[in-house]
Amino acid sequence: MQESFKTLTDEFRVETDKVKGSRFLGIAAPVRDEEAAKEFLLRARKEHHDARHHCSAWRLGIDGKQFRSSDDGEPSGSAGKPILAMIEGRDLSNVVVIVVRWFGGTKLGVGGLVRAYGQAAAEALDGAPQETVTLCRQFTFRHSYELSGPVQGLLNEYPFAPQNAQYGAEVQFDLEIPLPLCERFQADFVERTAGRGVITERP
Repeated sequence: MQESFKTLTDEFRVETDKVKGSRFLGIAAPVRDEEAAKEFLLRARKEHHDARHHCSAWRLGIDGKQFRSSDDGEPSGSAGKPILAMIEGRDLSNVVVIVVRWFGGTKLGVGGLVRAYGQAAAEALDGAPQETVTLCRQFTFRHSYELSGPVQGLLNEYPFAPQNAQYGAEVQFDLEIPLPLCERFQADFVERTAGRGVITERP
């Protein structure tokens, strides 16, 4: 199971050098889902309504298997695919890239377009701040009051904190645990509570 993925933390824009009079503006941004990617593209179209083309690609999901690209009027495969290739080559996900083109009067040919769109996408992605997101699972833990000492000692050894603590007949709290630590923490909890603690995974 994949435990983490790389994404962007903020939007970044860069205008590359003109190519035979045409201007290319690369815009890269993080997005949560397809709807957010579409909304971002719509805003870019409105903002740069004077441009001839707004070519784009996005890649979504933990494994990056949800993706789409658009040539937006350019020859097939000359814009959207090279933009997507730059996202995939950096192994990024939950990312949208738009390359806006103002036509300069001279046709570039498919090869020239591939290079121009790919370069604008690459520079936008390389300039944007990145982060690695570690996936988590949610659990609820319960134990008797007499086990509070051992459990607190265990919690002090890990880099996450209990949430929604409740003190009724038993102590109960929630934890969001990074995937790489899930099995180890559960095993440690069982050991520290001598098997008397209860673990429930939350949806």
